[in-house]
Amino acid sequence: MDLYEHQARELFEEHGISVPRAEVTDSPKEAREIARRLGGRVVVKAQVKTGGRGKAGGVKFAADPAAAELTTRQILGMDIKGHTVGKVMLARPVDIEAEFYVSYVLDRAAGGFLAIASAEGGTEIEEVAAARPEAVARIPVDPARGVTSAKAAEIAAAAGLPPRTVDVLVRLWDVLVLEDALLVEVNPLVRTRQGQILALDGKVTLDDNARFRQARWGADGAGHHDPLEAAAAAKGLNYVKLDGEVGVIGNGAGLVMSTLDAVAGCGARPADFLDIGGGASARIMADGLAVILSDPDVRSVLVNVFGGITACDAVADGIVQALGTVRLTKPLVVRLDGNNAARGRAILDARAHPLVEQATTMDGAARRAAELAHSA
Repeated sequence: MDLYEHQARELFEEHGISVPRAEVTDSPKEAREIARRLGGRVVVKAQVKTGGRGKAGGVKFAADPAAAELTTRQILGMDIKGHTVGKVMLARPVDIEAEFYVSYVLDRAAGGFLAIASAEGGTEIEEVAAARPEAVARIPVDPARGVTSAKAAEIAAAAGLPPRTVDVLVRLWDVLVLEDALLVEVNPLVRTRQGQILALDGKVTLDDNARFRQARWGADGAGHHDPLEAAAAAKGLNYVKLDGEVGVIGNGAGLVMSTLDAVAGCGARPADFLDIGGGASARIMADGLAVILSDPDVRSVLVNVFGGITACDAVADGIVQALGTVRLTKPLVVRLDGNNAARGRAILDARAHPLVEQATTMDGAARRAAELAHSA
């Protein structure tokens, strides 16, 4: 469960992490009053659960209350990566001297957490890591030991952060543990010219398994997922949106994860995790394909199914059914193996859709899907 920025800031404040004064509204007229209360000049920030708000025009400065009202009117209703802006946060601007990046994220492979920090905040950490990997520190955190002052000092030293960030790193760990979070991120964490350390932006992802302990967020915290995830959930699909260009469907979490790795190994990025399960019907296959094809980031789709309880002919029927209801505008690569695989391949051959092709191996299918995505 992702929180909005203003909700993440609320958690930060509760745990003693300083943030600039800010208020949230869905009314341009109220935005004028808020700006007046905050001193006139404000930053107006779209409240959506996705990145890239600034590049999309969802973060703007307003010089006075009248400008705040106009800017709020412009931002409300914007579409940012498929998210419609329903609220904005108006924050008092600060005089920034330096920007940093800090986060804790669950590291499932290592069975612990990873602290990621950099003295180069304010931009996407992926961009910093790609351009200057040495500028990003990655420090494993033992969940049993947590982040003590000594551990926080180690993280700060590795990333080149000033000593005054040590307390923030300890408190940010408290947010993660006490609020059942899988990710807490501050970008940027800033030092002002007055020497204050402030969290200017925040991202928090809570563990859905702890939803019963996080009822305070109610529908506002849980009811505004990524639109594709919401559409998939309504259809009962096990779907997670990722930042890639190759849509992936498989049956079984292990097979899907292996497929994601195969796609990445071919130089492409998976656009999603979609497991249609061990007993998926043709209808589920059709629903899953419809969700993935509606993702504007997807350039090709890979269906990788090993037939067991889910027979390959049922999967093929689902694909054909989806092609009858969804206009296929992106190439689709299908790999079928196992129970009734020959029959499934024959069904797809008979349909003979010009954008559908088949592969005999997972690696071959991943390689072809990556090629098609890169050439789109």
